[in-house]
Amino acid sequence: MDTLVERYLEHVRVEKRLAQRTVELYCLDLQKLTVYAAQAGVELLQVQNNHIRRWVAQMHGAGRGGRGIALILSGWRGFYVWLGRQGLVASNPVQDVRAPKAGKPLPKALSVDQSVQLASFSSDHNNPWLEVRDAAIVELLYGAGLRVGELIGLDAVASAEARGWIDLQAGEAHVLGKGSKRRSVPVGSKALEALARWLALRAPAPATELSSTSAALFIGRNGTRLTAQSIWQRLRLRSRQAGLDAPVHPHMLRHSFASHLLQSSSDLRGVQELLGHASITTTQVYTRLDFQHLAKAYDAAHPRAKIK
Repeated sequence: MDTLVERYLEHVRVEKRLAQRTVELYCLDLQKLTVYAAQAGVELLQVQNNHIRRWVAQMHGAGRGGRGIALILSGWRGFYVWLGRQGLVASNPVQDVRAPKAGKPLPKALSVDQSVQLASFSSDHNNPWLEVRDAAIVELLYGAGLRVGELIGLDAVASAEARGWIDLQAGEAHVLGKGSKRRSVPVGSKALEALARWLALRAPAPATELSSTSAALFIGRNGTRLTAQSIWQRLRLRSRQAGLDAPVHPHMLRHSFASHLLQSSSDLRGVQELLGHASITTTQVYTRLDFQHLAKAYDAAHPRAKIK
């Protein structure tokens, strides 16, 4: 790896204290930049604006979407800002380069019937421990609209060190969301019942190890905290066994939570608070989902809807 890239990655890891996953993504993006520069026969310090534009066109022509290109450009831009502060480049070649406009596909959400079908389905009849755990996961993802990262961060017991926990008495989930922002979300009765069943089967969390993985609310068969990948796999399996047309992933249940709330209440600001969105613009995508739902209902029910 180029020495300058190594120095920059050390800078963002140590001085900017970026998350390890973010540093890894920066590393991949800068490796791509290094390859492009080598193919063009230029050093990283010699890269010009026309080089960046050409490489953006190549990525777009190869099928990479606008959003992915924008993320790569953001990583490159930060690298050249740092080089400028070191006095190594006179200008930032990425500064005025923008990614191609990306389409904004609607988030995929289940219908109310599909959500209930998934939550009510009983699988793994030979392993009640897994069945009760997975049912609690589905009920909590759909019933509280949690991100998968927030879900796996929950502990079985509240403590000062816990990233998040469930208060069964108050019927609330206390989670650590994006940007290390804490929020409290109400948990419905069905989810609370599922959690109570799970906690009755789950091995008790040692009171002296509240910050360890053994304190996790959702654990695997080896007793350690479930990973996001494990939850993705279990949801895909459960949705297939439940007879749903498409495999379900954790964020689809979050989308379903938001969409169904908005259909019932029309309270966009309230849904924003429950989801933990910093900007209401992010939440407004669910108004499009709501309209899509109404349009389908119109097409199915109105006597003049299908007349050509």
